[in-house]
Amino acid sequence: MLRTHRVLYSQAGPSSGGRQPLNFDGEAFHLKGTAELARALLVLRLCAWPPLVTHGLALQAWSQRLLGSRLSGALLRASVYGQFVAGETQEEVDGCVRQLQALGLRPLLAVPTEEEPDAAAQTGEAWYEGNLDAMLRCVDLSRGLPESPDLAGKTLMQLKVTALASTRLCKDLTSWITKPGVSSELSPERLAEAMDSGQNLQVSCLNTEQNQHLQASLSRLNRVAQYAQARQVRLLVDAEYTFINPALSLLVAALAVRWNSPREGGPWVWNTYQAYLKDTHERLRRDAEGAHRAGLAFGVKLVRGAYLEKERKVSQLQGTEDPTQPDYEATSRSYSRCLELMLSLVSHHGPMCHLMVASHNEESVRQATKRMWELGIPLDGPVCFGQLLGMCDHVSLALGQAGYMVYKSIPYGCLKEVIPYLIRRAQENRSVLQGARREQALLSRELWRRLLGRAE
Repeated sequence: MLRTHRVLYSQAGPSSGGRQPLNFDGEAFHLKGTAELARALLVLRLCAWPPLVTHGLALQAWSQRLLGSRLSGALLRASVYGQFVAGETQEEVDGCVRQLQALGLRPLLAVPTEEEPDAAAQTGEAWYEGNLDAMLRCVDLSRGLPESPDLAGKTLMQLKVTALASTRLCKDLTSWITKPGVSSELSPERLAEAMDSGQNLQVSCLNTEQNQHLQASLSRLNRVAQYAQARQVRLLVDAEYTFINPALSLLVAALAVRWNSPREGGPWVWNTYQAYLKDTHERLRRDAEGAHRAGLAFGVKLVRGAYLEKERKVSQLQGTEDPTQPDYEATSRSYSRCLELMLSLVSHHGPMCHLMVASHNEESVRQATKRMWELGIPLDGPVCFGQLLGMCDHVSLALGQAGYMVYKSIPYGCLKEVIPYLIRRAQENRSVLQGARREQALLSRELWRRLLGRAE
């Protein structure tokens, strides 16, 4: 059960001296080479240019026609791909991970495969079965990465539900479970039982084909969780759009019932909560209480959220209430409240609650580290930090050098698979890319310092 472990974490700050505040002024850039810093500055400036992000796929196709696949690919590998992607082969990924570990950082592998919500429905199960194979390979790759002794039981990877279950199914489930008075036929417990038994599940709101796809999807999700747990890899499930998130939360809850019990050493399956949605704090509180009542471990990745523009467009087209916070300040307040809630739960329930503070925002990171010290949460405890590979290194490096657990989200794969994925992520994270001006300024300052230092 979700017991209280007050003896694990002191309720006062550590006794060994006062807390040293973190410095995010770029001093940690001395750990990186000049070529790396120059590439980072160039790529971040390019990615902050709106036309390049908006027309990225068209520009990629144009460059291939004009320059040829080989030269176009070489340019991408030297710039965007090299900045944000670990590589294509296991050797390249291993090399990237070793570089991160030397900087005090950890890998969080991500398979660059997903189904877009507005894309044409995939036909048959073959596409999803192929994605299942890719997820299982990602588990193996995560487990086989170079590992330091302190990483035991702390290997993480990302999981995208819509790579294993169709968006259409998730839409249908969401429309049903959001209706008042929904019966228990769609309870997490019933879905978890179907996962375990493999028995044919019949849900009244779905037709025969959809029920078959639901059963196949549950089987795929359970296979990934079972495979990951056996290899000591924890799964961080990505959040997506609000019009399918209730279904995603239901599927994650079913996985949690099966895999997040104390006897399994959970939580092996974590859910993602997006602070830019108005109802996130209440959902987070309700889900934490539900896990507590069920005696389940609770794992959370807390993000601001990446789908703001599209969420607002959809609500306008449908004439529904905008589900997002009115502005960035309101989103920051929401993130702060959610962060405070989770850190309080961690301090009271110890290893039964795990949290990833997934943020590029310096103030949010400062709040987290300050409260960790005040609550007596150890640096190697159940709280970690997460940022994207190739971004926010001035924060990641400072955290890593101070002894915090910091993960970098790392896509990997061939150019053909990864570049479209990166362009979509850039389009979803426009505000993050355009808001990286401070990081660009710090990179520029460090490069000038090195240039002038050599000239003297």
